[in-house]
Amino acid sequence: MKVELLGNYGKNELVNRIRKIATAGKLSRFPGTVFEAYESTEDFDKSLGLVKRIIGMGHKSIIEHDYLVFAMSNVSPIVEQTLIGYRLTSFTIKSRREVNFKNVGYYIPTFRNIDGEIHEKNDEITKKYISHMDYLFDTYQKLVDQGIDIEDARFILPYSYHSNLVMGLDARELEQVISALKYSYLSKISELKELGEILYNTAKEQLPYLIEGIDNHELNLKTGFEDLDKKISKPDIKIIPKTQLINYTKDADNTILLSYIMYHYQCPIETAKEILEKLDKNELMQTILHKNERRELEQVSFTFQIPISLAMLTHLTRHRMHSLLVPEFTPLWDMANFETPLNIKNNDTANKIFTEAANKNVNMLKEFKTYNIFEEDLIYFYLSAQQCNVITTLNGKSAQWICRMRCCTKTQSQTRIIANEFAKQIKEVAPLLGKGLGPTCVTDHICDEGKESCGLINKILENEK
Repeated sequence: MKVELLGNYGKNELVNRIRKIATAGKLSRFPGTVFEAYESTEDFDKSLGLVKRIIGMGHKSIIEHDYLVFAMSNVSPIVEQTLIGYRLTSFTIKSRREVNFKNVGYYIPTFRNIDGEIHEKNDEITKKYISHMDYLFDTYQKLVDQGIDIEDARFILPYSYHSNLVMGLDARELEQVISALKYSYLSKISELKELGEILYNTAKEQLPYLIEGIDNHELNLKTGFEDLDKKISKPDIKIIPKTQLINYTKDADNTILLSYIMYHYQCPIETAKEILEKLDKNELMQTILHKNERRELEQVSFTFQIPISLAMLTHLTRHRMHSLLVPEFTPLWDMANFETPLNIKNNDTANKIFTEAANKNVNMLKEFKTYNIFEEDLIYFYLSAQQCNVITTLNGKSAQWICRMRCCTKTQSQTRIIANEFAKQIKEVAPLLGKGLGPTCVTDHICDEGKESCGLINKILENEK
């Protein structure tokens, strides 16, 4: 993998960045203005010492003013999904819907035994691994040659393929990322540990105030499920048939409307209820749905369990303002739970090619398990088609945003099905809010896709005339 900071990070820039953080650190107790505080931070060593002392006391908000942007190449989606899980980071990732991935390459782990040492048959195992990965990438191209769009062919790609991304985050979040990759159970995955070391070495040079705090972290390989696993027999993995609303704010519509009234008039809820009785609830909700801030929508929440493929998971994860629970990569999931895209199912030749490769992958993993390989080295056998159940809780505003983006006909089909279920099931329990959930062409009669519009907006506007 290759990881680099984007931008100017020379000595002068480091001095300026430390001054900004030191200014933030001084400000709360500084007798003068913020500009005078900044002028007092010219001495680099004193400013760095001040920053270290403040964050050593636990006041780490000041380092949120130090923002960094990294470019990463030749990293697997294991890295992608792990990093995107940090909700305060920003990402741009190479699209698997728009770019052919046949020749991007893939990650090859150094295989370890169950004790974490290099496997005595590593060379033999690696040759088999490379042969199998080449087969899966060849299968991907065969599907494309059969006329399957790359957005559907990608479901056969193993989770070892190389990707590229741009990641932006502040220093406080970077400290969390580095510490997790170096010292938590994530460090058992060699690729993540390698990334942690690269980021750590960058921090030593560019963020000297972080290192002491990172070095004080102790190695902790526990996931938090150890006690639970001792108490129960592990049930078989079962992928649910469709997205399911499992919990929600009761009387969500009225909660939103009353919040709107109480927020504006600063009145108690009893008064707000009296006012609401005099108003048209549908009209009031439409006003809220089209406000700029729409904070009232954040007062209600909806929890879903969702069956989703790894290929689609980043589409959901990248919407940061919801609370997503994704299963860890180990213990390994049931590889037989894979999703075949509809366009492949409807093509007999392509379906045969896809199914044969997916089943061969299941059997190849079984063979590799007989070598007693460290489980974290086997996660690259996951296919992009692999299904898992995730749980997320989103407020009304996040639900509106996700539906605006993902109910669009241009969205990949599985993601669109999930978003449409969000809209449908929320509408069943909050019908007024539900009227504002869907693609913008339906809810607002606008489309931002320009030349790439599917054309539905034209039909809607014509019908409106």
